[in-house]
Amino acid sequence: MQSPALSPSSSPSGLRSEGSVKNLPVNLFASVMGLAGLALAWRLAHDSLGATALVGEAIGVFALGVFALISLGYLTKLVKHPEAVYAEFHHPVAGSFFGTIAISILLLSAVVAPYAAAAAPAIWTIGVVATLALSFIAVSRLLKGQVDASHAVPAWIVPCVATLDIPVTGQHMSMAWASEINLMACAVGAVMALVILVMIISRLVHRDPLAAAMTPSLMILVAPFAVGFIAYTNVVGGIDRFAALLLYFGLFMFAVVAPKVFRPSVSFSPSWWAIGFPMAALANAALRYSAFRDSGPLWWLAVGLLGALSLAMAVLTVRTIHIALNGKLFT
Repeated sequence: MQSPALSPSSSPSGLRSEGSVKNLPVNLFASVMGLAGLALAWRLAHDSLGATALVGEAIGVFALGVFALISLGYLTKLVKHPEAVYAEFHHPVAGSFFGTIAISILLLSAVVAPYAAAAAPAIWTIGVVATLALSFIAVSRLLKGQVDASHAVPAWIVPCVATLDIPVTGQHMSMAWASEINLMACAVGAVMALVILVMIISRLVHRDPLAAAMTPSLMILVAPFAVGFIAYTNVVGGIDRFAALLLYFGLFMFAVVAPKVFRPSVSFSPSWWAIGFPMAALANAALRYSAFRDSGPLWWLAVGLLGALSLAMAVLTVRTIHIALNGKLFT
């Protein structure tokens, strides 16, 4: 039997009323992560493959607009239904997705950096503070003890490993303290990735399968290795064999989980956005490694991942707009 907390019909706020902003899920911020990651991937493709710059920049603007829209909706939820936000934040699974807000801010700082050199460090700093705070809270909750092992799901990776996104986006920050923050954040994220992954894989092996609605979150298992590749190469200032090991294991995990995720039997819901950023991180990592190795097969792999990511983000965007217009997003 499935744990009630993992059932697709479960809710941290109990019974859901229909058509209310109270039901706007915090995990919808994962859409911003995926879109921002796609924008950065196309920016890399412009630099290394000569792709038109307009694509990446247009996606970046769209990601900023989506963030503003979802933020407005969630702030409305906070004002009108603070008890629902409180319940969501303290839920053993849904609470992990508050990390998507902090990661979105970090990624958007990189998106706007070429156009707002003064604003980008401020945005990044806000993201750093939020990320470290949420990671601290997540680890503190785990160390309280008596945590139900069935709650160890891929979503746990989001707040605990989010610190890896600090050096991913902070490579070119000019503040004197930025390099030490990047180093510290990389250390925290790397060690927590090992700990949390062991817990999650143990749960997936020894417990009941995830509820169908949570199946897309399996793609999050790719993120620590793809994001780790980018964070590590930014911190050490280059690509070496250890970085290659991270990338190749990320590709292996993608090959393992993709057939489990992309199945017609898994119906669409906002939880599908969980696939976006892990795929985007993998595409960005592959593009970087391909430019370093300058190998034909690696270039084809990187282009294939970028194409798959672009298609996935387009489908998810259209499907999300559809359920937003028909009201199902708020039920």
